Amino acid sequence: MTFIRTTPPRPVDVAAIFPELAPLARPATRLHPRPGVPTPQDSSVGGPLLWPADEPWPHCDAEHEQGGQSLAAVRVEQSRRAREAAHPEGTPGVFGYTPQERAVLERIDWDAEPSDGPVPLLPVAQLYVRDVPVLRPPGQADLLQVLWCPFDHPEMYMPRTAVFWRSAASVTDILTSPPEPLDVEQEEYVPEPCVLAPEQITEYPNSLELSKELREQLEDWRRWEAADAGLDSSWAAYPESFYRSNLSIAPGWKAGGWPQWGYTDPSPRQCPACDTAMEPLLSISTFEWDNGTRSWIPYEDRAAEFSDDDRHRAMWRPTGVQIGSGYRQELYVCPAAPEHPHIELMQ
Repeated sequence: MTFIRTTPPRPVDVAAIFPELAPLARPATRLHPRPGVPTPQDSSVGGPLLWPADEPWPHCDAEHEQGGQSLAAVRVEQSRRAREAAHPEGTPGVFGYTPQERAVLERIDWDAEPSDGPVPLLPVAQLYVRDVPVLRPPGQADLLQVLWCPFDHPEMYMPRTAVFWRSAASVTDILTSPPEPLDVEQEEYVPEPCVLAPEQITEYPNSLELSKELREQLEDWRRWEAADAGLDSSWAAYPESFYRSNLSIAPGWKAGGWPQWGYTDPSPRQCPACDTAMEPLLSISTFEWDNGTRSWIPYEDRAAEFSDDDRHRAMWRPTGVQIGSGYRQELYVCPAAPEHPHIELMQ
């Protein structure tokens, strides 16, 4: 079943007020992940991949402080939450564990030593170019697949990702039961299976990436008032924050567009293979929005978001993923050669 998510128009046409921003506009795709049952033929987060049966499944060979949580137990909890969220409270036979889930939990050896050796990667995202046209794959590829190792890595304190491009038509025999790790660092490194409602939008740079002159213009509320756009005067003391929160970069999972800074200041991102300036590929976000970016909540989610039903409040974090204490994992790719090694930052 196809579903749609629609971002409300921005409060003002910022490029009309500040024409210097017009040439900096970039297309982006908001992915709008929502819990579902994706197939290998779908774009998804945390879903099954269109992976060739004769191609080795990727593993992480780094050293890990393994342990944490049983992947089987995490899967049971995800299944239980999804089932309960789909039914009104009090529905008979829905809440609690099913006999099959109890059987899985009973088979887990909770006292077992942590597994050792290479760790099979977990699917994070699968994006078909037909759904996400901002992607620029190499050659005849039309499918992006992102996986990660579900453990922190000392140099980054978040999962380490692997990026694969492929032609979907070339996959004739699909790997249906890929290997999985026995343990994960934490439940938040196991994405909930989600279907997507890709939406094409336009973004502008974070103000930290703008010239000093343009930032000074953004901070002049008189420029905003002159546009006579009926803006909320409560932003008069914080015009740059108004730009950042409402007009520049969409929150949530997205492809392309501009990177969101804040955890660190902007820094050079050069391709390790050819030194080309790299561009954003994918934002893996903890939240789809927060209190500062509520203007980006899709029309279709607004009624549920303000509902008193606890089940609806989880839609601001549908994938269950958490990066750091609530940040984003930004992947960058070389525009000259997308097959070159990617880089990743926490923001």
